[in-house]
Amino acid sequence: MPATARGIRGLIRSLTADAADERGSAPVEFVLVAVMLTALTLGVLQLGLGIYVRNVVHDAAVEGAYHAALADTTLRDGADRTSQIVARTVGAAYAGDVSVAETTALGYPAVEVSVQAPLPVIGLIGLPGLLEVSAHAPVESFD
Repeated sequence: MPATARGIRGLIRSLTADAADERGSAPVEFVLVAVMLTALTLGVLQLGLGIYVRNVVHDAAVEGAYHAALADTTLRDGADRTSQIVARTVGAAYAGDVSVAETTALGYPAVEVSVQAPLPVIGLIGLPGLLEVSAHAPVESFD
């Protein structure tokens, strides 16, 4: 058998023996699993934060609509109340675009408050205008 064939067989045997050796693989596996679990955990937390921000903005719109629908308040008072609630809970960046209008809901006069806010993507840093909620309230009268 020529020397080159023995050299190739020896190289193959040593590579096969090295491939079968599992020493040092535990830290690598730990890092791979830890990265995936961390990404999954952060994704679930971000989803929860997004749902929380949406609920807060919607509740603020409902509160502003009911406030604007009172007989002794104006539409501007409802918009201000909505902006204050949103700014207090999730930050002023989320309270920028609040609109209030008189409308009819189910055939009765109503007030509609619409809020456009950023959709949080990384923490509270978000894409502007992707989250839009609206709320309605029946107009109160002294009749």
